Amino acid sequence: MTHMESFRDPATARRLIDAILRQVTGSLRVIEFCGGHTHAIMRYGLRDALAPQVTLLSGPGCPVCVTASADIDQAIALSQRPEITLATFGDMIRVPGTKTSLQGARAEGSDIRVVYSALDALQLARELPAREIVMLGIGFETTAPTIAAAIAQARAESLKNWSVYSMHKLTTPAMRAILDAGEVAVDAVLGPGHVAAITGWEAWSFLATEYGVSCAVAGFEPTDILQALLACAQDKAAGQPRVTNSYGRGVSAEGNLVAQGLMAQVFTTADAAWRGLGIIPDSGLAIAPEYAAFDARARYALPGLAEGPLDAEAALGCRCGEVLRGVVEPAGCPLFGTACTPAHPVGPCMVSAEGSCAAHYRYQGVVA
Repeated sequence: MTHMESFRDPATARRLIDAILRQVTGSLRVIEFCGGHTHAIMRYGLRDALAPQVTLLSGPGCPVCVTASADIDQAIALSQRPEITLATFGDMIRVPGTKTSLQGARAEGSDIRVVYSALDALQLARELPAREIVMLGIGFETTAPTIAAAIAQARAESLKNWSVYSMHKLTTPAMRAILDAGEVAVDAVLGPGHVAAITGWEAWSFLATEYGVSCAVAGFEPTDILQALLACAQDKAAGQPRVTNSYGRGVSAEGNLVAQGLMAQVFTTADAAWRGLGIIPDSGLAIAPEYAAFDARARYALPGLAEGPLDAEAALGCRCGEVLRGVVEPAGCPLFGTACTPAHPVGPCMVSAEGSCAAHYRYQGVVA
């Protein structure tokens, strides 16, 4: 058995499931922040295997899904300027704005290019010196360092035709907002492994100390997730909330200090609009004044915080915002699987590969 296969070993998974269920004498409610966890949980049938004692809820851990309609509208407006070429990651193309999407704008003539990295967008600026290249910066702490590095590189090269429209968001303020809202009762949080690799697992310690909620940072293989859930079950059984690192091979207490330093150099915290959650103070990353030359908001005199509807698809009956808060399951949306499918998505939770609705649609009926 290879190292990777060991993380997917059915016998080990079965033992962990049995251990979790033995610990849970009543019920255990866990919200997973990360969309990657949602997909792994659904793919390997872990929700059904642990039900009904353990309830696994999906949270706002899909950066594409939580991008507000108003920010999409702003990106579309930028793409419609004749001098601008907009560079974006592919999963943003079909996310709905108020009236259309980037895909719709491209069909109407906007110059929108799909790139695989910020370095690709930099290369566009080098190859097209007569065009203004605007990169859509999206993602949590996992991807923000790569955009920060690209901005630093652009300054080092004195690139005059490249800037970033930053929609980056921070994970812990969103988790605070969900708990403060009180809409969802949870015993524990499944901490996002990729994010914690940057921030460090200690960044999540506030959950135990301030909210009395356990947190177990997890990897993305079945046994990774089950080990973390076992820690959560043990915490509840002992009545002692704590933060556990169940992803030791990828996450440390302090995280990636180089990446943190780069983000602190290039970005500053700012209020941000979240689809499904509204305006959350200090939950976004704006480009620092020292790098204003590469800030599309400053360059094109855009408002500091996009104004307008946060959840334009809600008017169509889509409950994506509630799915992102863990209030309803995807099947609780009347459009799920009928009017809203991966081929014809209404809300971003079905658009993105990390979206909860996409995961539930793809893996519904999977049993471990």
